[in-house]
Amino acid sequence: MNNNNVATATMAGGAFTGAGTTPVPVKAVAAAVAGNALEFYDFIVYSFFAVYIGKTFFPLGSETASLLASVAVFGVGFFTRPLGGVLIGAFADKAGRRAAMILTVSLITVGTLGLAATPSYASIGIAAPIIVLACRLLQGLALGGEVGPASSMLIEAAPSGKRGIYASWQFASQGIAVVVGGLMGVLVSWSLSPEDLAAWGWRVPFLLSLALIPIALYIRRSLPETLEKPSDKSGTEIVTSVVRQQARYLTLGILVMLGTTVSTQVGNYMTTYAIQTLKLSPTLAQAATVLGGTATFVFALISGYLADKYGRKHVMIWPRVLLLLAIVPLFTWLSDSKDASVLLLVTATITALTSMTGAASLIAIPEMMPIALRATAVSLIYAVGATLFGGTTQFIITWLIGVFGAVAPAWYVVGTSIISLVAMAMLPETRHYDVRR
Repeated sequence: MNNNNVATATMAGGAFTGAGTTPVPVKAVAAAVAGNALEFYDFIVYSFFAVYIGKTFFPLGSETASLLASVAVFGVGFFTRPLGGVLIGAFADKAGRRAAMILTVSLITVGTLGLAATPSYASIGIAAPIIVLACRLLQGLALGGEVGPASSMLIEAAPSGKRGIYASWQFASQGIAVVVGGLMGVLVSWSLSPEDLAAWGWRVPFLLSLALIPIALYIRRSLPETLEKPSDKSGTEIVTSVVRQQARYLTLGILVMLGTTVSTQVGNYMTTYAIQTLKLSPTLAQAATVLGGTATFVFALISGYLADKYGRKHVMIWPRVLLLLAIVPLFTWLSDSKDASVLLLVTATITALTSMTGAASLIAIPEMMPIALRATAVSLIYAVGATLFGGTTQFIITWLIGVFGAVAPAWYVVGTSIISLVAMAMLPETRHYDVRR
């Protein structure tokens, strides 16, 4: 076992010295990842149950109209992400990663409580969709500020030569969120009648997360701080420095996020796609989600390992090229067959290739940035990319399917992937960068 190995680094007192000089317990890194997974779970569960949420809060006269309203509100949650990125990212660079990560999990608790407890439109009328909208905005604010501090901490905590595998847990944790959310969906769909599922069953996964959030909040309070020298600049000065000094990398990072965000949302949409477009059972649709989340978890970690061994750019680019070439044939096959096994294969392929590109991107992008501006810069790239592209994807593909047919989402992935590949090619290779600079 070499000196760079994580296990070796943790033998003395259960802590390691990361890229800097601060001892960071492995359990604390796990706590950061678990909190991140929980926050993403809350955010994406809405996507899984969009059909039922649409019927509960947006009764607009037809299933398609209700679904469009539901996914539009899902998208609205993305539009507060840049604000969260600016405010919480700058807070993380000024006061530290731990304080910012405690704040984000607290905010998402309030948003989730609102979603779980809001009565239906039939019960309280127009107040219901307004409350749901406000909760989505708050969840978006929290997630906009989550990725920057969490990714920064993982990069800064990692031992030499292991930054890729450590940072890849950020994306892998999103796979954990999808798996848990999908399993909850399968369990709820399997155990309840369609009437009960539509009436109240979709709320159960949100209630589960509310029971776990206090635990995540408690654990996050024990996180060590990896920002050794908090900034004496104001939040406005930090954001201004990021925009002025890192404009080129901000632009390239956002364009890299384009392809990853769109294909991630297409993968998350497969539950709705299976139910609404392919007319498959809700239980099977949720099973596809579980498989997709598992592929995300496994292939994100593979991406981190390969990024440490071969560099970040190779692992970003080649899986994206494969997805670009395969996505249209896969959707055509699925649309023609409407077969359960094909649905599982297509979902697994999309999520596996997306997670490899996405994980490598969330390694390279933080490494490009100076430590004093890292959390803000990463938060802005992630939040703006997610807002411009992720926030609109599910609405766009729902509309595209209605106009152009079931294969339309694949062509959207193709177009966005081409743009992202150009941006990836223009990024530097960051494997040997000093992340304490």
